[in-house]
This record gives sequence, structure tokens and C-alpha cells, in this order.
Amino acid sequence: MLLTADQAFEKLKKYCAYQERCHTEVKQKLVREGFRGAEAAQILAELITDGFLNEERFARSFTRGKFRIKKWGRLKIQAALKAKGVSPACLKKGLSEINDSEYLSTASQLLKKLIPPPAKTNSLDRQKAFRSLRTRGFEPELISRLLGAESAD
Repeated sequence: MLLTADQAFEKLKKYCAYQERCHTEVKQKLVREGFRGAEAAQILAELITDGFLNEERFARSFTRGKFRIKKWGRLKIQAALKAKGVSPACLKKGLSEINDSEYLSTASQLLKKLIPPPAKTNSLDRQKAFRSLRTRGFEPELISRLLGAESAD
């Protein structure tokens, strides 16, 4: 069943109201619904004008969620936002949502969960911890600094 532009707009309003969406997700949804070109651009423009679609708001929300809930580091969040086609300016504003002291604290807590008590720590444990934090998107310099502080304790 083909939708009219008005029906698609109403459907996409609900889609965007349910949770924050990036422009790419909405464009893909429009294409799946059979809208392309000027018609799709018009619907997209209306969603932006009416406040249902806001890339900066999406980037900020995405960053907060991935950091606080999934414990992702800045590098992984940045890569995910780039993959979603978020503009560099919005990406920067999104990453500004992460408090530096909270970021350091989160990385430190994750490291403490990964490394057993100092008496049992060996280089293999430290390598695994480094890889694990690196996979979560934390910066290698930060991880090395935290591992150095762990061995000094």
C-alpha cells in the first residue's frame, strides 16, 4: 500500500517522537516508504521545522545514552555518530555531553572490574584489560595512564 505524503509525514512524526532519530535513519525510512527526491526532502524539511528531527539533539542524546548506559568511550561514540552521518559540528556538541571527571571515573571503574587484586595481576591480565577498554572506545593514552596508576597502588 502506497502512502501519501501527508500519511508518510504523520507516520514519521510518530517515528521521531518515539525516540530521537538522526537524519540518515529518517531518510532511510522515507526510501523504504517509497519517497525519494524533492518529495522526501520536503517531508524531511517539515519534520525539522516542526521540531521532530534535530541532529544536535540526537547527537547529545545518543552520546549520553551510550556513555552512561553502555559505558562506551569517546572514540566508539564518535565512530558510531560518524557512521550515522552526523555532521562534525553536531558530533562535537554531542561529545561535549561527557563530563571529563565522570569519564575518567567510568574508565577507572571498568578497569578495576577487569583486573584482579594486585598480587595476582600479570602482564596478560593487563593486556586483556587494555584490549577490553580499547574495544569500548577509550583512548589508549588514558588506558595506559590508568594502568600505570593501578600498578603504583
